[in-house]
Amino acid sequence: MSKVLVVTSGKGGVGKTTTSAALGAALAKAGEKVVLVDFDVGLRNLDLIMGAERRVVFDLINVIQGDASLNQALIKDKRVDTLYLLPASQTRDKDALTSEGVKKVINELRSKFDWVVCDSPAGIERGAQMAMYHADMAVIVTNPEVSSVRDSDRIIGMLDSTTERAKKGKKIDKHLLITRYDPQRAARGDMLATDDMLDILSIPLLGIIPESTDVLRASNLGAPVTLAEPESPPARAYIDAVRRLKGETVEMTVPSGRRTLLDWLFRRRVA
Repeated sequence: MSKVLVVTSGKGGVGKTTTSAALGAALAKAGEKVVLVDFDVGLRNLDLIMGAERRVVFDLINVIQGDASLNQALIKDKRVDTLYLLPASQTRDKDALTSEGVKKVINELRSKFDWVVCDSPAGIERGAQMAMYHADMAVIVTNPEVSSVRDSDRIIGMLDSTTERAKKGKKIDKHLLITRYDPQRAARGDMLATDDMLDILSIPLLGIIPESTDVLRASNLGAPVTLAEPESPPARAYIDAVRRLKGETVEMTVPSGRRTLLDWLFRRRVA
C-alpha cells in the first residue's frame, strides 16, 4: 500500500528540502518506487538538489491546471531507476494550488508509487497546508533551537487538526528529525538537549542528522547526500531514519563529532 509522507517544519532554513531528497533517494535505493513532490511553488529548490533543474519542462501547477499530464511532468532520476521528481513552478504563486487539483494529483501518484514524499514550504500558509493535507505520515524537521522547536509544535497542532486524516478522526504518524546537530555546541550546552525537544514535542525521534559540510557539498553537486556521500555521517543517519520509517528497529546514534583514523585517512586520500 502506498504512503504519502510530508516533510515539514514551521521555521525556514532547517533542511526540509535536503531531507526530502535524502530520504527519497534512500527509499529508492532500498527498492521502493518513490516520487518527490515539490510544494514550494514560486521558489522551487528540490530540482536543484536533485540535479534536474535543466530537465524541468512541466510542473505541479501545469498538471493541476490540465496543461500537462502527470507523465509529462514527472522527471526520472538518472542515477536510481525507481526515483522520480514532480517539480514546483517558479512562475506561479501558491494560490494556484487548488484542493481538487492537489487531491487528483496525489491520488494518481498513490496508484503509481510506493512512497509519495511531499516537500513542504516553511510556515503555515497555503502551500504548507496543501502539502500536509493528504499525508499518512509526517517528518517534522527541527533544529535544536527554541524558535525551531516552538514552530514545530505549531505544525504538529496543524497535522492533528487540519488534515484529511484529522477530519476523519485519525492521527497522522508523526516523527521528529533533528538536523544540524553540532556535538561540540551540544557538549557546551549551547543548543537544546534532545530529551528536552522530545519532551516539548512529544513525538518519536526518527533520527539525528549532524551538521556537516558533506550535505552542502552534495547539494552543490546536484545530488542528495545519500547518493553523493553515502558513507558520510549525515547520509548514514538519513539511511537509518529510512529504515525506521519502514518499521525496522534501529539503534539511535547521537553524533559524537569524533573522526576515527580511518575516516581521516580516507578524507585525506579523496581531498
